[in-house]
Order: sequence, then C-alpha cells, then structure tokens
Amino acid sequence: MTLLGPDVASPRASGRYTVGVPMWMWVNQSATTYGPNTASATAGGVTVTATAKVSRIVWAMGDGSSVTCNGPGTPYTSSQDMAQSPTCGHLYAKTSARAQSGRFPVTATSTWTIDWQGGGQADQLLEVRQTTVQVAVGEVQVVR
Repeated sequence: MTLLGPDVASPRASGRYTVGVPMWMWVNQSATTYGPNTASATAGGVTVTATAKVSRIVWAMGDGSSVTCNGPGTPYTSSQDMAQSPTCGHLYAKTSARAQSGRFPVTATSTWTIDWQGGGQADQLLEVRQTTVQVAVGEVQVVR
C-alpha cells in the first residue's frame, strides 16, 4: 500500500499571497495522497485487509503558527472574494521578506489512519507523511 504526503493544491509555490488576506488551503484527493486506500495480502492461508485514509492535516505555516484541518479543505473560487475558508485557512500577519529565500516553508503533515483486520484480529495504525512548499507572502500599501 502506497501512502504519500499531501498533494497540496493551495497554497501554490508559484503563487503570491498577501498579509491580511485569507489564504485557503486544500489538497487534491487520490487513493495514495488522501484515501481511502485499500489493500489485501495473503500468507500462510491468512488474509489481512487494510484500509487507510487521512484523518487530519496539520499545516505548519512557516511564520510560527500551525493550522489543523480535519478534511481536505475547500477549493477557493473567485466568487468568495476575501472571505475566510469555511474549512481550512490561515491569515498571515507578516511578510516572508525576512525568511530564507524570501519565502515561508509551508509543511502539510497528513496523519493516515489505517484500519486492518485478518486472521481473527483487528487493529488500527497511524502513519505520518509530509509535503513542503515555499510560499511568498507580500504586503500591499496604499500611497496617496
């Protein structure tokens, strides 16, 4: 069974984000990056079946804060304007200008819950996977 880190859809490494503007965070979902992912194996007449799915994603935002999301997040659409994400978001209070290479390292850490059964037994395991993207956060100032 292949379990990978989150397939981060947002924030995008190529994106530019702004202090004080809500950032929506979400991941693409597939069997290997979010689940459910089911596999079976047989040995010596015993078959074990396991099903894995992501139970939460913790986002380390690079500015010292973290956000825990219990789902994949909600994709942003332009009709949302400046609204905060209903499921998984963050608001930067400072720019990434002083960060290494001028970007915050944003690390999404997924916790996979794996339920298995076979041979008259059943249990649950946890596995952790990570993905990191670099995010540029700037500031907008109005000059009169």
